[in-house]
Amino acid sequence: MLFQKTNASRLWGVVLALACGVVAAAAGENWPSYHGDEAGTHYSKLTQITRSNVAGLKEAWRFVTPDPGPVQSTPLVVDGVMYVVTARQKIVALDATNGKVKWTFDSGIGTGNPTRGLAYWSDGRERRLFASVASYLYAIDAETGSSISSFGDQGKIDLRANLRGAPEDNVFAATTPPVVYKDLLIVGGRVAETTPASPGDERAYDVRTGAMRWSFRTVPEDGEPGAETWPAGARRSQGGANAWAGSIVDIKRGIVFIATGSPSDDFYGVNRPGDNLYSNCVIALDANTGKKLWHFQAVKHDLWDSDFAAPPVLLSVNRNGKRIDAVAATNKWGFIYVFDRVSGESLFPIIDKPVPKSSVPGEVTSPTQPFPQLPRPLARQTLERSEITGRTPALRDWARNEYDSFLGATQPFTPLSIDRPTLVAPGWKGGVEWGGITADPERGIIYANVNNAYSLGTLAEAASYRQSGQGERTYRAQCMICHGSERKGAPPAIPALVDIGSRLTAEQMTEVILRGRGRMVGFPSLSASAVTNVISYLTSGRDAVADNSRRGGSAGANTKYVFTGYKYFTDPEGYPAGPTPWGTLSAVDLNTGSYLWTVPYGQYTELAAKGLKDTGSDSHGGTVLTATGVLFAGGSENDLKFRAYDSANGKMLWEGALPGHGVATPATYSVNGKQYVVIAASPRRSAGVDTNSGPSIDSATYVVFALP
Repeated sequence: MLFQKTNASRLWGVVLALACGVVAAAAGENWPSYHGDEAGTHYSKLTQITRSNVAGLKEAWRFVTPDPGPVQSTPLVVDGVMYVVTARQKIVALDATNGKVKWTFDSGIGTGNPTRGLAYWSDGRERRLFASVASYLYAIDAETGSSISSFGDQGKIDLRANLRGAPEDNVFAATTPPVVYKDLLIVGGRVAETTPASPGDERAYDVRTGAMRWSFRTVPEDGEPGAETWPAGARRSQGGANAWAGSIVDIKRGIVFIATGSPSDDFYGVNRPGDNLYSNCVIALDANTGKKLWHFQAVKHDLWDSDFAAPPVLLSVNRNGKRIDAVAATNKWGFIYVFDRVSGESLFPIIDKPVPKSSVPGEVTSPTQPFPQLPRPLARQTLERSEITGRTPALRDWARNEYDSFLGATQPFTPLSIDRPTLVAPGWKGGVEWGGITADPERGIIYANVNNAYSLGTLAEAASYRQSGQGERTYRAQCMICHGSERKGAPPAIPALVDIGSRLTAEQMTEVILRGRGRMVGFPSLSASAVTNVISYLTSGRDAVADNSRRGGSAGANTKYVFTGYKYFTDPEGYPAGPTPWGTLSAVDLNTGSYLWTVPYGQYTELAAKGLKDTGSDSHGGTVLTATGVLFAGGSENDLKFRAYDSANGKMLWEGALPGHGVATPATYSVNGKQYVVIAASPRRSAGVDTNSGPSIDSATYVVFALP
């Protein structure tokens, strides 16, 4: 049965259009934007669930998605209809009071790339959803679930176009939904992290036609501002600097704020001398034209994959007796940056400090990096020998021996070396991840769940890889950065590829390589022989067919060293070897730069069963704050819990069981006066993890809670 619009919903659509031309400015009964609102706050004005009654929350209903696999998506809820994404990027409309399916949209592509949400637009007469599927952006009628053929090319636009060269030669996927401003969709996305990589341009498209209205080049053309921080002609060969975590908009001023990631290659910069603007930047753009208003670069000549992994957030603060509209952002180092939205002036001191030089031949590092003085970092940036794990004497001895071989443990911004592992804290999954920070927009307080990870990285000679077969060259160039030189990965986030042939068929591996799955982007530009040979290399150690193509199998003729893969300082039992808590939840007052509270966030179920309950855990999804001071937190990845905290002091008020891992940001909404909270739960990674929440699930499940 298709959703029929009521007179009340028609009137509400008109109110929405009159208010801002798109959707409501803050989340109330609806949750109409990925972050609840265009300002990125994750803040809701709803008041039915309070500190005093939140402990009474019960599961109201759940929706098991039709596709196996995990999801990272936050639902949208508009006028009693919930819109969700499946693991295969189908879009499903549900009755938000009971989970009954209204319609399903299936592009037919069936990709496994992650999609973290949808965009919604209405002018009061029609309603549109915008969904990213693989490298495409689709326009969908929000009432019927049908494709809108007048948008782009028969209902979709190719996000690989208008970047560099032919679309099929680019890799670009919008894992985070666009932000809507007036009649514009403003889009960032993911690109490859090794050379060759596409530039990460920020672009705006017309919501009705799909025509590109403006583009901001994050890797400038020669002669443009910022080009002097790259080698000549960089735009033709360099990539990255992409706002993959999404964008936010100051609707009143017409300013879009983006925060970019590192340039490619992530850990080797000999081929891109200079500071590499506009990578690792907070950037303010005119939302109508894409013209740059101001920028701040947090990391110069990045060699640590130190992305802004979360979008900025808008809020107002009091400073020196003045009320200032501010924008705040944080990166993988855990630094917090707070700027005046209009001028770009930092509200707290930032000091350039000397940092270590690189020992890699030809690498010219920046002699200094900027260090915010307030607030202090959200995450640990160093690790002392005395701080390493002490769960048992044997583990302590093991960890100390390992620690003594590391570079950089007590020196942030130590570049990777060729001969010794470098410890990077909080590392490439550290700090605040893509779930982002939550803001009380009026009180000037932010809330952040943070990873205290300890990454290990090395570089290795690339010459021997070029002498090998095409399959191994392709693996070294495109796959080793994540899965490692020994193909062991970094489970559970990055799976091992050892014995992959016993788990997947060649056809299944081909689909994953070309279309992506989980956090892995697809590589549709690889030649057929490159795909065939990399699969043969993974399963047999040798090529299967002759190399008849120049595309997709080279580590780059000028790349002398390559990254050997993501690794972490974990003990022999697989737990982080640094001190607990390994994950925290904090409240920071941005009026003063002081911390209000910090508590451990999440736990490892099996350690909790042994009495170690306050270890904290990795998390990627974010939090949601209500007007009553209840802070809902999802995203803890080593337990099966959904939690609510008192935003005033960090006290946990409620803990609900999930059928899987809550690797997503929750949402809250109201229908007919009843408030609900929803979070996506993904399949369990370990059969040994159990919290009496029922049988394991194979497909992601959206779980909805409410007061009885």
